[in-house]
Amino acid sequence: MMANATDIAFAPMLPWWLLGAAAAAALAAAGLAFARGASGATLRLLLSALLVAALARPTLVSELREPERDVAVVAVDRSDSQRTGVRTRMTDEALDALESRFDFLPRVDLLVVETAGGGTGEPNRGTALLGALREAWAAVPRRQRAGAFVITDGLVHDATASPSGPGEMGPVHVLLTGDPERDGDRRLSVTAAPAYGIVGKDVEIELVVEDLGPEGAGRGGALVSVSADGRPLKAVGVSLGRAERIALPVEHAGNTIFEFGVEEGPRELSLTNNRAVVTVNGVRDRLKVLLVSGRPHAGERVWRNLLKSDPAVDLIHFTILRPPYKQDATPIRELALISFPVRELFEERLEEFDLVVFDRYARRGVIPQLYLANVADYVRGGGALLDAAGPAFASKVTTLHESALSDVYPGAPTGSILTGPFRPVPTEVGRRHPVTGPLVAGSAEPRWGRWLRQIDVERERGHTLMSGAEGRPLLLVDRVGEGRVGQLASDQVWLWARGFQGGGPHAELLRRLAHWLMKEPDLEEDALTARMAGGRLEVERRKAEADPEPVTALAPDGRTLDVELRPTGAGRWRGAVEADTVGVWQVRAGEKTAIAGVAVDNPLEFEDLRPTATRLAPVAEATGGRLLWLGTDAVPDLRQVRPGGRMSGRGWLGLRDNRAYRVIGIERTPLLPGWLVLALAALLLAWLWRREGQRG
Repeated sequence: MMANATDIAFAPMLPWWLLGAAAAAALAAAGLAFARGASGATLRLLLSALLVAALARPTLVSELREPERDVAVVAVDRSDSQRTGVRTRMTDEALDALESRFDFLPRVDLLVVETAGGGTGEPNRGTALLGALREAWAAVPRRQRAGAFVITDGLVHDATASPSGPGEMGPVHVLLTGDPERDGDRRLSVTAAPAYGIVGKDVEIELVVEDLGPEGAGRGGALVSVSADGRPLKAVGVSLGRAERIALPVEHAGNTIFEFGVEEGPRELSLTNNRAVVTVNGVRDRLKVLLVSGRPHAGERVWRNLLKSDPAVDLIHFTILRPPYKQDATPIRELALISFPVRELFEERLEEFDLVVFDRYARRGVIPQLYLANVADYVRGGGALLDAAGPAFASKVTTLHESALSDVYPGAPTGSILTGPFRPVPTEVGRRHPVTGPLVAGSAEPRWGRWLRQIDVERERGHTLMSGAEGRPLLLVDRVGEGRVGQLASDQVWLWARGFQGGGPHAELLRRLAHWLMKEPDLEEDALTARMAGGRLEVERRKAEADPEPVTALAPDGRTLDVELRPTGAGRWRGAVEADTVGVWQVRAGEKTAIAGVAVDNPLEFEDLRPTATRLAPVAEATGGRLLWLGTDAVPDLRQVRPGGRMSGRGWLGLRDNRAYRVIGIERTPLLPGWLVLALAALLLAWLWRREGQRG
């Protein structure tokens, strides 16, 4: 509805100070004339006043005004803490009641904003409700801001930054959900946990279990269950309110996911904070490698340099220069050789080694068959064996294949030695295997340097990762029992180290091969891994031989989700699903399983789930608003109050009545037009002239 408003405005022809000086001079002259009793003083005063008024140019301004509607904002807390108990229902009912109250305020628009807490890239932000309120007000002109309502349980984490003063936005009324007299909760929190642990040793994780009620923290004890990688580990009794340290074993390299759960308490708002997930990355302290070399050759130093350059490897290296039965005339006191500690290495200390390497070793009676059988048993029990074959491997007399090791070798010698230049190339399986796949980086045919000799072997088991002369197997790997075996059918890798014909990736090949044999998790060729990133469960499937099976994800609450995988090259497939449930997620692909732990996305939100008025009471007081509990008070009526008035009372809440408007038209009418000024001035002058004439 339009409205008219009139006012008088001035547009002086002279500066106000000059106009004021003229008026003062005219007034002084008139006063002097009155004091002397001069004739016509009144007419002179009227004429002066007319001239001053004409110079001020008074104008009647008529405005056509369009009223603007006031705006009230309702900020609704939809964070995780608001989903506990009956708070969601109370929130919805309060919002419906407010919306119905605004039906009786036709000149006020309602703007509803909701916040879920946290935010992208801010996983521990808490509930930034007042920040959402500020953002909503940014789009509303200040002259239209009538006030705000906040529906929340009081668990707001930006309350220290007050949204604005009452002059900026009007009163802020806080409507609190929950029951402060009855709501209580039990929570479990991890207060200290290491990121890494040594394989085979324990790590200590510190946690606290608390019972929080209206009267404060409870006392007593509780039972905490612990699982590792989804497998129940043990149950531990803890005292409420005290930090307890629990020792847990790190049994393998890579991530170990520990999940802690505490039994339900006497009062519970949510079971979400009764669980906690900790990921500990298991690392090996030191890797012990036994390198046994045959007769000295050019490639021996390649193996030694590679293993010595790795700071995580403790290397024990023996070179067999001659068998013990060989005699010469050199006096014993002048010999620089030591006897080979066969019994100590291959019986007493064999299990201490993570990897045993035979470099061009030939059977010459140094290591008896009994000890070679120990090596075979060591492999089956979880050890690692790598054989870099030399010409002796082709002979039935000196080959290690004619020993107890024949049961673990993936390739058997044919008795032939292939000589002449050839280029090692990855096989189809090798292009997808983590040992050799990354070496080719998708190239069609690597142009590495050639080798000059290869021992011909026939693959009996395992996988051929590289082929050499005449397409024959060059690098073979296999899993035997709990252990692994690698077989390199050539002693020419040193040519790559010397840069012959451009060389090749000898260091990376041998490093990846050695660490695959020692069960490095990142080099598993048939692996299923899962991890959490940005609220999503990311799954990777590695498989060297065939396409992967269907993958499913099992949520902590029992739901099953299908994971769609897409190939990413080099025998890898990846996929992801949304992970919206706290706890341990399990991923399955055929017989393979993997787990990933989801911690609470917003830990601040679950620190204390009890509703509170303490955080928002200062905001309501500072802005002239009111704070009330929805559990005991119904949503009051709403009133519009002029600025400066009281904004709440018994049974009602106030909104500022700004009565804002927008001017859509202006009409200006001069009060002293020129013709009128001239006419009045002429009349006064004529009158004054007549008075003066009569007096004369």
